Amino acid sequence: MKKTIMAIGLAACFSAPLAFAAGDVIRIGVLNDQSGLYSDFGGVTSVVAAKMAVEDFGGTLLGKKIEVLSADHQNKTDIATSTARKWFDVDNVEVIADLTNSAVALAVQGLAKERGKITLASGPFSTKLTNENCSPTGFHWTFDTYASSVGTARGVLQDGGKEWFILAADYAFGAQMAADLTKTVVANGGKVLGQVNHPVNTSDFASFLLQAQSSKAKIVGLANGGTDTVNSIKQAADFGLVDQGQRLVALALVISDVNALGLDKAKGLVATTAYYWDRDDASREFAKRFEERTKRKPGMVQAGVYSSVMHYLKAAKAAGTADGKVVAEKMRELPVNDFFAQNGKVRVDGRMEHDMYLIQVKSPAESKGPWDYYKILRTIPADQVTMPLSESMCELVKKS
Repeated sequence: MKKTIMAIGLAACFSAPLAFAAGDVIRIGVLNDQSGLYSDFGGVTSVVAAKMAVEDFGGTLLGKKIEVLSADHQNKTDIATSTARKWFDVDNVEVIADLTNSAVALAVQGLAKERGKITLASGPFSTKLTNENCSPTGFHWTFDTYASSVGTARGVLQDGGKEWFILAADYAFGAQMAADLTKTVVANGGKVLGQVNHPVNTSDFASFLLQAQSSKAKIVGLANGGTDTVNSIKQAADFGLVDQGQRLVALALVISDVNALGLDKAKGLVATTAYYWDRDDASREFAKRFEERTKRKPGMVQAGVYSSVMHYLKAAKAAGTADGKVVAEKMRELPVNDFFAQNGKVRVDGRMEHDMYLIQVKSPAESKGPWDYYKILRTIPADQVTMPLSESMCELVKKS
């Protein structure tokens, strides 16, 4: 019922007449999953993060009011591209943010490239966004399959986890993450004993988990996300995988997943994150303001949406124009220094290069209260969690 009401409300907002004429306002769209398996990944709280960035910036840009639009793409590329096309061609939207779901993000980034508009991907994982499908106006901010799989795998391998079994979502994101993980494990002296692919948004992981269990692999890598990650971890607990000596490594874990699971089931999980709300004073200050509005702490996707939107606004102000191609070049020139990233750098391929953090989920006894879920094991330097440009297939890299 809640999702139905939300969808109706969003549809009404989307179809309502816009309050300002095209020349009086600069519009930013937040396009993501607001009702499906990734709705906790970013969802309506990513819209809040974008609005916070606009408010903190001052609410105006180049003498014009800034307006934030939002829509639910329902994890369907046709809905996403239809929405993006209307935003670009009719509503004069200059930039689209979040774009959870890799297939959606790739489609919308391609459309934006044709129109010289900017995309700020925070929620999707695919390295294709800044690799073979890179765009001069497309940016990938928070994480990707390389960062999540390579960063996490190296940490686990250093800790002695050499034998792996991979449980992967059966679409582009899962396939890419599984491939990156396999490459890293093998290159660092480990073995992948098997892999099974599961349908997206499945409710029954029994047969897949039994294969993982029978493999006897010490590490079970979960190359999935959203409710698929939550459900696979819950059912792994029911099957006793951890109790029998196997270790779960979640490659696309966000803090809302841990909140949904509870520490009794999530304890001991190892993952890589781009942001943790309790890391330092700056991250805590943003989290406090965010929680006042949403009644929850931000995850890395929401934090990435804020950071990317703020960087776009700063770049447009510095460039003195909202022209996408000009602003994109200015975004590459300016460093990123905020609560999300220190000394972040926007590369020629559009990837925002920044440090990440290897974390382990606390046990109930270790947690001091709500949302106190992570122990930061180590900081992973940016150059270790970002695909080297020497390996890039991005045409922008070849031209530079």
